[in-house]
Amino acid sequence: MSRLREIYKNEIMDAMMKKFGYKNIMQVPKLEKIVVNMGVGEAKENVKLLDAAMADMELITGQKAIATKAKKSVANFKIREGMPIGCKVTLRGEKMYEFADRLINLALPRVRDFRGVNPNAFDGRGNYALGIREQLIFPEIEYDKIDKVRGMDVVFVTTAHTDEEARELLTLFNMPFAK
Repeated sequence: MSRLREIYKNEIMDAMMKKFGYKNIMQVPKLEKIVVNMGVGEAKENVKLLDAAMADMELITGQKAIATKAKKSVANFKIREGMPIGCKVTLRGEKMYEFADRLINLALPRVRDFRGVNPNAFDGRGNYALGIREQLIFPEIEYDKIDKVRGMDVVFVTTAHTDEEARELLTLFNMPFAK
């Protein structure tokens, strides 16, 4: 069992029950899944760029990435419906906790001029979205083997009903929110 999951089961549940006054342990919000998404707009000209992005994502998350396809045709972007334009990974269970641990404790502190993540990026239903500008912050990625610097979106999906509950949950996971 990962270190973060142990902490959740032992300490975070107790702290959340005290703070929000839950009567039942099943009311305590938990991390449901983490979705990592990478848009590769240049993939419309060169499909090999998408393969490189998928390889990077698989290295970072430890799980196979799937290609995402365009839902609509957009003439201005020269995109047709069904064209592969990105990739994503949905992490659950043990892999989710290990990725969250690596992201919070290893990758985010390596960001240049890091002052914390945006505390207002909640969606109103207890989910948190985080944008990362470059994949180089992850220790698995070797600087010399990168063809292009790419960003990604990381979405923490929780069972919390409000943003306040989700913020407290992620704070207890040591998410470094900006003051």
